[in-house]
Amino acid sequence: MRGPDLLKKHAGRLKTRVGAAYPGSHAVFRGHDLHRDLKDLDWVELYVFGITGRRLTAAQIEMLHAIWVNTSYPDARLWNNRVAGLAASARSSANLGIVAALALSEATVYGGLAGLRAISFLQAALQRVAAGEELETLVLAEARAHRIYGYGRPINSSDERLPWIMELARKLDLDQGPHLQLAFAVERVLLPHYPQLRMNYAALHAALIADMGLSAREYQLLRIPTFLAGMPPCVVEAAEKPPGALFPTPCDGVAYEGLAQRSWSAQLVE
Repeated sequence: MRGPDLLKKHAGRLKTRVGAAYPGSHAVFRGHDLHRDLKDLDWVELYVFGITGRRLTAAQIEMLHAIWVNTSYPDARLWNNRVAGLAASARSSANLGIVAALALSEATVYGGLAGLRAISFLQAALQRVAAGEELETLVLAEARAHRIYGYGRPINSSDERLPWIMELARKLDLDQGPHLQLAFAVERVLLPHYPQLRMNYAALHAALIADMGLSAREYQLLRIPTFLAGMPPCVVEAAEKPPGALFPTPCDGVAYEGLAQRSWSAQLVE
């Protein structure tokens, strides 16, 4: 069934497996009464359950908390935080500023799309290696033909978050998963040929989440709040300053390379 017939089948009704709200009565969340059955769930646990329909272990939930905590940088110079701060500086609403900043967090090189491509590569590479392909050949061919996301980082190739996450992974016995082991093996292949391509946070947390059994699409939804906690401090601080005082740029601070100043004459036409 396609086209108008398909749409007609869905017109005037919502068929759903994820839940429904019954105002004045109750709310259903993936087959459970939200207030009665799920009231004691950790918020992140509920968030994951909503995406996947299954419950993660306590150790996995603790790891997800740590992944988000360790990348919550309240620095308005960062590309997404800057948008949240500038919105507050322009006296827009905090909600609009943070939503816009979250949208920008999907950046290709160092945001959500980088992580999405990292988990997609790791999952595909694991399958190909299991099917008999040589990892070194696979990785070097991918590096030459495309870009292996999750390796390399601007400014400084060492990622300060990795030691803290790996310390927790070892404590929680989450450090032996196949995707995580593969991620480090990929780094070992890359470094002799590309010394600047050290593993970054995208590959690490993508590997950890892949080992939790999430698909690339589920990962993309799960990582939405990754940078969120660093944004409100930027909004608060920008709002405390005079309007427009965050990153003001004087005219003489603009490097202009266009046409030189020109004289204009006007002629009155009657």
